Amino acid sequence: MYSPPTDPQEEQAVRQAFDACCDTLGLGRGGEPVWGFQGRTLSGAVNHPEHGMCWLRVVHAPMEKAQGKHWEGNAFAARFDGRVQKPRLYETIEFLRDSRAFQGELGAFIAEPMCSKEPVLREGLELPDSWWASLRADLATVASTKTSRQAVRQEWVDRCVPEFLGIEPPQITEWETAHGDLHPANLTLGTPYLLDWEGFGLAPVGYDPAMLLAYCGLVPTMAERVRHEFPILDDPAGRTARIVVATELLQSVSRGDHPELEPSLRALALGPE
Repeated sequence: MYSPPTDPQEEQAVRQAFDACCDTLGLGRGGEPVWGFQGRTLSGAVNHPEHGMCWLRVVHAPMEKAQGKHWEGNAFAARFDGRVQKPRLYETIEFLRDSRAFQGELGAFIAEPMCSKEPVLREGLELPDSWWASLRADLATVASTKTSRQAVRQEWVDRCVPEFLGIEPPQITEWETAHGDLHPANLTLGTPYLLDWEGFGLAPVGYDPAMLLAYCGLVPTMAERVRHEFPILDDPAGRTARIVVATELLQSVSRGDHPELEPSLRALALGPE
């Protein structure tokens, strides 16, 4: 889906780390692994002697940055295993090589296809009512789970909303735990399973539905369905969440990510209250 790191030596180091994780955990290779966003992860199907087909995800970072929300997220999110539809995390290992840290996460293999191969949805989906009911139930479970992890900070909102939207920043008064990265590439078509939990933490109420809505902005029928399934989006709290999400993604747009979303993101944030 994505490209490897631009530095060939870094790419080779990550591939070697993937092989090292396989050796340490006694895994058989199940196919060619794939790169994640900006080459930050390398993941692939593997075979485990006890669990069978699994998914191995190797994340890497300079040693001084191998900490915090994104480094620890999937491990902490294991508290949701068996409570919501997500891949079970079996084991995590970490090691250092030269000046880089590597983390291998061994989890359950999910055979269902994702709703999209990339975060931005580009074509309509026919999803049954049961799909939406399952998603709403899982997000409600997540929202009611206490955590000290922070996905969004008021200080960031105060600084970035004026910069990217030119409006006064909203004061977040209602918080809940969020998945933190709810987009079509992190949802499967069948169950649905919620994938990639590294960003979960406290966020404005309605943050997850607002994120899903933002990434569906190019497909009006899907955006309309998201609004229908999550009425919170049109409440005052939901408008705050929409502003926060739009600001986050506009910041990404400023870095070159998905520039085609900019008009719909501004409409998402600045539309009717």
